[in-house]
Order: sequence, then C-alpha cells, then structure tokens
Amino acid sequence: MSRKFNFCAGPAALPEAVLQRAREEMLDWQGRGLSVMEMSHRSDAFVSIAEKAEADLRDLLQIPANYKVLFMQGGASSQFAMVPMNLGGNGGTANYIYTGIWGKKAIAEGKRYLPSHLAASSENNGLTAVPRQEDIQLSDAAAYLHYTSNETIGGLEFDYIPEASVPLVCDMSSDILSGPLDVSRFGVIYAGAQKNIGPAGLTLVIVREDLLDQAKPETPTMFSYKTFAENGSMYNTPPTFAWYLSGLVFDWLKNEMGGLGKMAEINQRKAQKLYATIDGNDFYANPIALPNRSIMNVPFTLADSSLDKRFLQEAEEAGLLNLAGHRSVGGMRASIYNAVPEAAVDALIDFMTEFAKTRG
Repeated sequence: MSRKFNFCAGPAALPEAVLQRAREEMLDWQGRGLSVMEMSHRSDAFVSIAEKAEADLRDLLQIPANYKVLFMQGGASSQFAMVPMNLGGNGGTANYIYTGIWGKKAIAEGKRYLPSHLAASSENNGLTAVPRQEDIQLSDAAAYLHYTSNETIGGLEFDYIPEASVPLVCDMSSDILSGPLDVSRFGVIYAGAQKNIGPAGLTLVIVREDLLDQAKPETPTMFSYKTFAENGSMYNTPPTFAWYLSGLVFDWLKNEMGGLGKMAEINQRKAQKLYATIDGNDFYANPIALPNRSIMNVPFTLADSSLDKRFLQEAEEAGLLNLAGHRSVGGMRASIYNAVPEAAVDALIDFMTEFAKTRG
C-alpha cells in the first residue's frame, strides 16, 4: 500500500500515526477482545475513552472549568439552527458577521428561529477581507454575535477575535486546534470534526455554563445543549468510533506534536511557503487580503483556467489528491490541516513550480 498526499477539505486527512494505532486496536481494544465499534457506550471501557478524550481536549485548549464540552452529531450545519434555539429563549436578535458561504448558510438557517441582523459584512470587498472591529454594529437587544473564523471555501480567516457585549458564537470547523485559543472569549464554539478533529459524524460544541438555561422552550430534547451537558453527551448512543478516533487525534497533538503552540508553528510554516509559491509566480493567484489568508485552506487559480483539468490530472498522477476548488467557486484549493505533513506541502510546491514552468 502506498499512501498519497491528501489535500481534501473534509472529510480530511487524519494523522497516519492515529490510523496506525486504530488499525492495531481495531479487533481487540487493549485486550478486551472486541472493537471500540462494538462496545456499549455506557461500558466502563468506552466511558474511559470518552473521559480521556475530553480531558485531553480541555488540556490542549486550556478550556476553563465553567465551560461544558459536548460531543454531538449533525455536523456544523445543524448548529446553524441549534445556536438560535439554545440562545434565543429570552428573545432578542441573532447578530451575524458575513464573510463567506458558510456564514451565509448560518444566517439563512438562524433567521428561521430568531430575527436576524447583519452586524458586519465582507460583501463590499468581494469576500476578500474580514470586517474590522470598528465595522461591527450590533442591533438593539442582540442575543449573540455569530461569525465563522475560517471560511473553508473562500480561504478567508479572521486575524482577530471580535469584541462584543453579548455572547460570542463561532463556527471553528476548519481552524480549531490549529493553534492556541482563548476559549474564555466565547460563549459558544462549535466545529464539525471532519477537518482538524477526527472523522465525519461528530460535532464538537464548547459552551459556557451560564448559557445552558437560555434555550427556547420548544427546542427538541436532542437539540438541547443542556440535555447533552447533563448526560455527558450520552443521552442517546453517540458516534462512538468517531469519538474514539478524535481522542486519538487529541493524544497525538499533545504527546507527539508537542501541543498547539508547536502545531501553530508548523501550520504557519506550511502556509507561508505555499503562499510564497503562489505570489512568486504569475501563473498562480490568490485574491485574499494578506492578513486574512487562511492557514488551513489555500485557494488559488491558474492564469489559464483551460489548464485546470490537466493540473488536477497530473497532480493526482504525482500523488497529490483532492486539489479541486469547491464546486461553487472552481479553481484549486489545498487544505493543509494539522494532519497534512509538511512533506505534502513541499511536494505540492515542487509540482506547482514544475507545472508552471512546462505549461505556463
């Protein structure tokens, strides 16, 4: 078997060391004679897996004690509805910062449950730069302020944490765990797992305890943060194998990669060298303002779009997979999450340099 370099935006690359360990434990987890996939979620064995995963995540992100960590389902898209349901019990208006496609989806879903207000937008610059703090204007009686820290499709990333007088809610699906984070600045953080956390099927929610009693009364039991908080995320059967694999990723980040500070250094280095290649060759282009370029998702275009298909074909032949841009925007996109090794970025740079030389 020969593994290739995977630049998929999600489900994304997992650390090879994690996959190796999961393979070793697949049939017989720690001498128990069964797979994690076959365990009762209420067994002592799985509870120990779940508790270690949460403890490692809390350690990595330095999550304060007054925050609950919830392991949910439904992807980040389900949170577009769950946030207004869980924070809208006292009425008010849902405030949003619009910077791309995922923020747009959050707004469209959220206004079905609460009146919405656009507190700031990147539309006037073509979604190439995030609004500055002074551009954010909250509505009267705002219930919360929601933003997407990293737009996976557009490759637009906030270079600051917005200040707000109301709970700050953030979709961090594609940049959580890419570096240190001050969780205490937020009311709610949520993230689909399939980028930097683990496999698809799990959704991580970090919520401040004082917000657990703010839900609308009609909120379904299975959509309630309080339900999950009071039941250790096991009100029903959780996605046990995804939870287990995510725990292995947390362990890998802590004990093999040296924590999120070290991970941030690696991620910055990977992104900087790839952007340098794009900027240093007229054959490639990236439209995002320099301070807001994503270190996780790097979109780029070719000077001659008629070569896109050939670029992708030859890249795949070279062992570089999933470089096509999102269907809504086209072009190329290299997602270089934590699990994508620096060697993958180096190989991509070599390929891009040679392709521009021979096809440009």
